[in-house]
Amino acid sequence: MSLPIPIEDFFEDIIAKAMRGHHISISELAEKTGVVDDVLQRLIRGEFCDEPALIKVAKALKLDPQALTMSASKVWSPRSVTLDGVAQFNTPYRDMRVNAFLIWDPDSNIGAAFDTGTDSSLITARATELGVTIEHIFLTHTHNDHIADLDRLKSNSGSPATWSNEAEPWPGTETFSEGKTFSIGALRVSTFTTSGHSPGGTTYYIEGLERPVAVAGDALFAGSMGGGICSFEDAWRNNRKKILTLPDETVICPGHGPMTSVGEEKRNNPFFAGEFRA
Repeated sequence: MSLPIPIEDFFEDIIAKAMRGHHISISELAEKTGVVDDVLQRLIRGEFCDEPALIKVAKALKLDPQALTMSASKVWSPRSVTLDGVAQFNTPYRDMRVNAFLIWDPDSNIGAAFDTGTDSSLITARATELGVTIEHIFLTHTHNDHIADLDRLKSNSGSPATWSNEAEPWPGTETFSEGKTFSIGALRVSTFTTSGHSPGGTTYYIEGLERPVAVAGDALFAGSMGGGICSFEDAWRNNRKKILTLPDETVICPGHGPMTSVGEEKRNNPFFAGEFRA
């Protein structure tokens, strides 16, 4: 039995992403919060040493204080998700791990791969075991950890149609614009451009399984979000408007870390919980 996939971002990672996103330096954060330098430096390093100080930091960075405190206390992780028609593959890349997914229609055994991870043989082996035919490969974005094994995946799965967002095209793929729909057997796939981490980051919304599924790439993680490399504002807004407005039961398949759900992220993600908490 495989071990649970750990949370991708600790509370110090969340603080660092918010500081970069809002262009706030350590000295500016100290001025905004009034937190003494030693305590602030320890929090930024990941030492949960002073809860009142952490709450001040959260407010200054537009993070939800309750959710950030839960992250720092390590008292929350998303409930484990098991869904017929969805398989997650978590492979090593440098000093981290990256996800890829196989999603299929259990009635027809028609499937699709979402990203490749660094060892796509796990995807094709599982497809063979299940008798699933991979008819599409969908890329959430083209950062190397997510497409590292694309050529082998295409070769070993019969060269299926391979897709990338027109805002982030990749050689050997067909491109699409936001709103394009696809079919995986009887499953319906809708596409949302969730840029910000990358120019054409895409969330694929799949309907037809027991629960809807959103394959989000690096747009959103359990309890965090991807780094807004291109635009933090776009990344935050797209997550808020295009992912977290989906039904609460929607399973989120992120590019890193464990699967989660829209409902859990609305309650527990420090970047967004304040927007949804009554």
